[in-house]
Amino acid sequence: MTHRIVIVGGGAGGLELATRLGKTLGKKGTASVTLVDANLTHIWKPLLHEVAAGSLNSYEDELNYVAQAKWNHFQFQLGRMTGLDREQRQLHLAATLDENGQELVPARSLDYDSLVISVGSTTNDFNTQGAAEHCLFLDTRVQAEKFHQQLLNQYLRAHAGQTDITEEITVAIVGAGATGVELAAELHNAAHELAAYGLGRIKPENLRITLIEAGPRVLPALPERIGGPVHTTLEKLGVTVLTNAAVSEVTADSLITASGQVIPATLKVWAAGIRAPVFLHELDGLESNRINQLQVRTTLQTTRDDNVFAFGDCAACPQKGSDRNVPPRAQAAHQQASLLVKSLRLRIEGKPLPEYKYTDYGSLISLSKFSAVGNLMGNLMGSVMLEGWLARMFYISLYRMHQMALYGTFRTLMLMLGSRIGKGTEPRMKLH
Repeated sequence: MTHRIVIVGGGAGGLELATRLGKTLGKKGTASVTLVDANLTHIWKPLLHEVAAGSLNSYEDELNYVAQAKWNHFQFQLGRMTGLDREQRQLHLAATLDENGQELVPARSLDYDSLVISVGSTTNDFNTQGAAEHCLFLDTRVQAEKFHQQLLNQYLRAHAGQTDITEEITVAIVGAGATGVELAAELHNAAHELAAYGLGRIKPENLRITLIEAGPRVLPALPERIGGPVHTTLEKLGVTVLTNAAVSEVTADSLITASGQVIPATLKVWAAGIRAPVFLHELDGLESNRINQLQVRTTLQTTRDDNVFAFGDCAACPQKGSDRNVPPRAQAAHQQASLLVKSLRLRIEGKPLPEYKYTDYGSLISLSKFSAVGNLMGNLMGSVMLEGWLARMFYISLYRMHQMALYGTFRTLMLMLGSRIGKGTEPRMKLH
């Protein structure tokens, strides 16, 4: 009987894994590979801050799961995982409804021999009072587009002269990690672009951006020599950066810190912390931690079931030589997907599985078109600090590498060419 591999979650890691397994095991008939996701299309999550600011049209950069499955010899199932029966080796999917609330795809169960869970993470608001009600999050394309539309609406109302909001728009971003920092810089660029397109009743300097961090510095997960230049650049751009400022409450028009400081905000974005989806907590007896991540061994198998694997942000994987888990970063998910391509083939052959060891290749932060900063790490050159144009080119190359893993070299080159041609016929901002 053909070995049944089911991958839940079509994020960067899950989609890359399905694509590579389809090209190898699926094409040869060694295994049937099925990818499950609640959406029909994929967009690289690190791009969502650009979608929110309007500098990226998500519909031009999305990937269709159905087409990707056809091209790469795997199957796609539309659905959201709701439960698991480990004894019967079945996962349960909820019914999918259409825009009118009618059942589009019925609830059903899928059989598996090897189950891989790669459902990523969502933003953790730490149960802060008012955060869920008054803040926007950037976990999905829909959320990013909602923020963009709200921002654009402010400009359109001011442009039509129907409101006195022409003085300023205040944006507060909670969390000075990579998402918060990059969004702040991208919004500063958006203010200049919108003014250039004639929406100038709100001047660029009147888009007031405040970046709020509970810790002592921006980019707390990265080396201080990266965070320092980023902090300086943000302030040069006019972004107000507040550190050691934990948000204790969010209201309809402001944020309140633990020290009592009130920060007015027309638009509020929460970009601090992560947690795995709630349904993973004690999923049919699987071990999970306080932020719902599934506990896995270094083989990426869950601690209580060798047939169930988990990787990426939704997995708590021990890091060799450290008392910490592997950090929830895109490069870790990519490395783990590469390992699982080998592991699942070896599992079918009945051979021992390799162990995952995290390798840090450095970090890159984009500050829109203004700058970029980061470090690259390697065995030969050690750690090399990058800034400016060179760092920006390396940052862009990360997305191109993701595309190459999914499309191959030739199609990626065609996409790059098409993107270059399109720049001459399309606005620099998404204006709708």
